[in-house]
Amino acid sequence: MRLRSLFSLLFLVLFTSSAYARFVAVHPSSADLISDGISGGSLDSGTIIRTVVSAPPAEEKEEACEQTYGFMPCTKTALGNVFLILVYGFLMFTAATYLSAGSELLLEILGPGIVGGLFLPMLGALPDAMLIMVSGLSGDAATAQSQVSVGMGLLAGSTVMLLTVIWGTCTVVGKCDLRDDIAVNNQDTKGFHLKDSGVTVDVWTSYAARIMAISVIPFVIVQLPQVLNSTSGRHLAVLVALILSVLMLISYCVYQVFQPWIQRRRLAFAKHKHVISGILRHLKQHALGRLLDDEGQPDEHVIRKLFDTIDANKDGRLSATELKALIIGISFEDIDFDKDDAVGRVLQDFDKTLDEEVDQEEFVRGIKHWLIQAMGASGHSGPDAGPRTMKFLDHFHVQTKREHALLGDNENGENDEESGEVADPKWITIKAALLLLLGAAIAAAFADPLVDTVNNFSAATGIPSFFISFIALPLATNSSEAVSAIIFASRKKIRTASLTFSELCGGVTMNNILCLSVFLAIVYVRGLTWNFSSEVLVILIVCLVMGCFASFRTTYPLWTCFIAYLLYPFSLGLVYILDYWFGWS
Repeated sequence: MRLRSLFSLLFLVLFTSSAYARFVAVHPSSADLISDGISGGSLDSGTIIRTVVSAPPAEEKEEACEQTYGFMPCTKTALGNVFLILVYGFLMFTAATYLSAGSELLLEILGPGIVGGLFLPMLGALPDAMLIMVSGLSGDAATAQSQVSVGMGLLAGSTVMLLTVIWGTCTVVGKCDLRDDIAVNNQDTKGFHLKDSGVTVDVWTSYAARIMAISVIPFVIVQLPQVLNSTSGRHLAVLVALILSVLMLISYCVYQVFQPWIQRRRLAFAKHKHVISGILRHLKQHALGRLLDDEGQPDEHVIRKLFDTIDANKDGRLSATELKALIIGISFEDIDFDKDDAVGRVLQDFDKTLDEEVDQEEFVRGIKHWLIQAMGASGHSGPDAGPRTMKFLDHFHVQTKREHALLGDNENGENDEESGEVADPKWITIKAALLLLLGAAIAAAFADPLVDTVNNFSAATGIPSFFISFIALPLATNSSEAVSAIIFASRKKIRTASLTFSELCGGVTMNNILCLSVFLAIVYVRGLTWNFSSEVLVILIVCLVMGCFASFRTTYPLWTCFIAYLLYPFSLGLVYILDYWFGWS
């Protein structure tokens, strides 16, 4: 059905064109006479009919629009350009949809790593990059300078839309009840309570937000000559910003490739800390005294008694079997982990002689180290820690459990997708490749006509092309990503919310480095002038406000959606005021 709609639109675009008519004129006299086929008719004597087949008048030729590729439909009327923008916009939306579907199929076959870290972010930004490229490559330098505002409008509009309208909508759609400042999966009983309802994301989303905030550095560099009122260094600033944005793009892709490995390492460490907290709480409950003395230091006498209790065969050494029996007997509150791996990590902490056993001295040193680590993490130390040993151990336990949850572990039955065998990997690979090729071909073919239509509409209405591209074009290029994010957020789980907001931050990051790299390359190679101060300021404000906000918190109460929503009209109004009231450029 989708292909049928696409081909219908293609047919309409290809065969909708302007035509010139043959007309009949009446003249009182002429040397070029033809018979009128009647004798003594009603026409006055001497009146003749002349049939003329001609091109439109010279003034009409001057007003005729220039057809993209020489055959694509075009018009000078505002209503006609609105129609063409809708048609070309839908085609760009279709291209983005095909690229997204093909990317997901490819990820299903090849998994994360190079595919998820390198290809998917680039493919997601491909429609925007295509539009930015053609906006600066069309015609001579003067034409390119006038059209390049379309590319900047798209770049700024995509970034602002993702971080404002879509971000706020995902917060509203994905809200759950907040308990102890953490969202409860699939529980939404508080309605639209501004403080007790919201979403929680994992710590990786905070990292993604920090990377997004850092990615605006090339914008700052390219803007420095304008800030310093210098005209001599503008071309050099564009080159430096281009080099930096390319390096940041490479670094970001490398990070994305290795991020799954980093995430597994962090998750394993968090599980080990949770095992430590569970063992310490268990030992405290079974200790014949306090683990800390009145000075807040580990009590070696009590720890040695605990060793004797755990040493089942009384040989003065704890084997891996005895440690595993200790761990199995402890309840870790629904956090699943490999017991053998946990034993191995405990041995790694305690066994300094590497004989695969733990003697009493090693046990005492290991428990003392764990207690000091728990006191430091919970903020309890000194003489007060002794009488309140259980309190700081409980605090450490809650802290490790929260850290584990925020790392986004998906091994506890929270799989949102069916984890079955891939039906036919070969066929899915072919299908993914075809979708990617089709999406890329559509984006490449219709990017230039869309840019030309935006400029024609701007000329017909007097509305600056920047505002048209800022508002309209992101709806076409980012609609697929927006719908996917909102649907994912509606599942109301920490994991899906984390993926949603991470993707939004990732999309903005790719705008700031990949799309900006394309834009800067065009400006530098074609010798264009960088005069986008107000647009850069808007990008900086939105990215830094939302980036800083998401960098230092993992729970977004419902009231935060108003910040996101209000930033959109603020951005649009700020650009208008700076450009048309203060004359910024």
